[in-house]
Amino acid sequence: MAGVRLLLVEDDGMLGEAVCDGLRQLGHVVDWVQDGGAAFAALSTTTFGALVLDLGLPSCDGVSVLRWLRQSGRNTPVVIVTARDRVTDRIAGLDAGADDYLIKPFDIDELAARLRAIARRAEGTANSVLIVGEVVLDLRQRIVTCRGEQAALTAREYAVVELLMRRAGCLVTRAEIEEELYGFDDEIASNAIEVHIHNLRRKLGSGFIANHKGRGYRVESAG
Repeated sequence: MAGVRLLLVEDDGMLGEAVCDGLRQLGHVVDWVQDGGAAFAALSTTTFGALVLDLGLPSCDGVSVLRWLRQSGRNTPVVIVTARDRVTDRIAGLDAGADDYLIKPFDIDELAARLRAIARRAEGTANSVLIVGEVVLDLRQRIVTCRGEQAALTAREYAVVELLMRRAGCLVTRAEIEEELYGFDDEIASNAIEVHIHNLRRKLGSGFIANHKGRGYRVESAG
């Protein structure tokens, strides 16, 4: 799930910074909030590919956030990360709707692997390969090939390709692409999306991405 926009809800400043840095290095966009109220606000206004949720939060605990998320009908994948290691705590988190559970301290690579696994389960992507024409995207290895040759893509270019190929045959608006690529605090250049699209056409073929002027972008239906 490289390039997916994640929400991290963690009140420990040092751990939060470390997790953000680690996930961003793996190509994710990460928004980080430190209490339950901020989590409610973020989840109410933004769609995230997954949620990394601590249980011990100021103002409102993580289980309450999770219950609200599920009661509102959201199926966002959730990994709980917590120092609470009692079996009863794990059961409470899973019963509230969590997809997975990690005990602190944990390795960032293990968290990333668990996020990928629950994303595959949620989307039913058993083989983890998407194909559109001569472009093949391997979700497990985070590799894009065109006519059998690996394409050298930046993290954000990869994220654009993954978003468009997951929604192959459908129009994806500029706003949807921006929401996937950039966090709350990121500055977005006015032509940023156009630059990414231009570079992808150069690397993957001029006909790979269709531009519907003023409406958005689309790739053909997956093969």
